[in-house]
Amino acid sequence: MTNSHSITSPEGSLMAVRSGVIGSRAASIGVWVASAAIVGYALVFGGYLSTIVAFALIYAIFVSGLNVFMGLTAQVSFGQSAFAAIGGYSSAVLTTTYGWAPLPAMLCGLVAALVAAFLIGFPTLRLKGHYLAMATLAIGLIVYEIAVEWEGVTQGYMGISGIPPLGIGSLEATSDQQILLTLSVLTVLVAIAMSRIRQSRLGRAFAAVAGSEEAASALGVNVARYKLVSFLLAAGLASISGSLFVHVVGYVSPEVFGLHMVVLAFTMIYIGGLGTVAGPIIGALIVSLLPELFRGLSESQDLAYGLTLIVILIYAPKGLVGLARTFDMWRSQ
Repeated sequence: MTNSHSITSPEGSLMAVRSGVIGSRAASIGVWVASAAIVGYALVFGGYLSTIVAFALIYAIFVSGLNVFMGLTAQVSFGQSAFAAIGGYSSAVLTTTYGWAPLPAMLCGLVAALVAAFLIGFPTLRLKGHYLAMATLAIGLIVYEIAVEWEGVTQGYMGISGIPPLGIGSLEATSDQQILLTLSVLTVLVAIAMSRIRQSRLGRAFAAVAGSEEAASALGVNVARYKLVSFLLAAGLASISGSLFVHVVGYVSPEVFGLHMVVLAFTMIYIGGLGTVAGPIIGALIVSLLPELFRGLSESQDLAYGLTLIVILIYAPKGLVGLARTFDMWRSQ
């Protein structure tokens, strides 16, 4: 006699799939609403909070690029700060020394970063695993040392000041609200682009490479080409974030693009959710705001901050986006 409870009907399977899709969408919407609420609060009240959120959005763009390379293509890079430095210093030097407008300077920095990423990535991406990680780490350290030693251009540790604010022509983003609104629009555009990439043929190729390079190659996927495209996308967004940073702050020095930037980016991407569109944004916002929440603890601030990150990673190993999806699926059952 057949046990009817062990058989799942096609209708039941379809309902389960639909429930999972709805739960996933609800989770994504919830994360987007939370992110919008944080940015909206900063826009309304301004002040120091808007500065923190502005920096978080710049990091969100940087981490979105890293997420393409790590989350969609399953590669590892510790050297994305190098391309942020190329973009940032290109904008700084061209605007302060040669009188360029911010937008052309940013575009020039973007081109320079893409050329550098192509020349570096073409031979480097043949490596795998920890060999690739170490190679990219070396790239980041080399660019950092160049920024320190090339004082005739970068001014070394003294840095470059007097960098003009973001703007096009006579329109400049100078107030906290204007800067935050500009960065919010750019972040949303990047998120839309990332979503389109995930759903495109390019995104499916990235997923094939992430699943198994050997299997993808056997199916006719040019693994080397798609790894390089992924690397270029990450480098491009890193360059844009570096340029945005220098124009928002009005100053740049080598410390901005050191190992601290890499560690912070990895923290944001894992806290938010690796391989998701909303993950880099909510991760950047949360990681940026947590130190401010614990500022009143004085000497225990770093301890509380570290423990909070550990707890999040333990109970949300797939990030906050993954935790939200799990909660929605559990609630719908």
